[in-house]
Amino acid sequence: MQGMVDMSYPPQVYSGDSGEISAHFRSADAAPDFGTHDEGGIHYLATTVTTRGEFGLYRVEMRENAGGPKTHFHRCISESFFILDGTVRLFNGAEWIDAHSGDFLYVPQGGLHAFRNDSDAPAQMLLLFTPGAPREEYFENLSQLAGYTDEERARFLVKHDSYFVE
Repeated sequence: MQGMVDMSYPPQVYSGDSGEISAHFRSADAAPDFGTHDEGGIHYLATTVTTRGEFGLYRVEMRENAGGPKTHFHRCISESFFILDGTVRLFNGAEWIDAHSGDFLYVPQGGLHAFRNDSDAPAQMLLLFTPGAPREEYFENLSQLAGYTDEERARFLVKHDSYFVE
């Protein structure tokens, strides 16, 4: 097909002959790993540790009128958004889009983006980072940024591949 890139499978990771029992299951009713259902929580579905750095997958519960991060980009990781429930405003670098259940946005490395819940109802979405990165520390310490010095804040954001433009 015209325009297709010839891709191959990545290098072999598993070399056994019979497979192994190594799957990870998480129940839909599990409590958030960070935050709460009422205030907005994050479920660590597949961390970079679990996936050996292949990807990170998180379910984000946003309370009504939760707002969200300002426009930013990542140098090392791509970020994808899949809306599960409610309305999430997604910025694709050019315009804001009111995204609803089933809507998807992929942002490659360097792509400007942002997201917000400005509605009067809660919303849920999946966030996928590739390759995997230790985003748990970022999520868990983000609320402390206001107390950081400018130097500490800059170091934290660079460590977590987050470059804000507004």
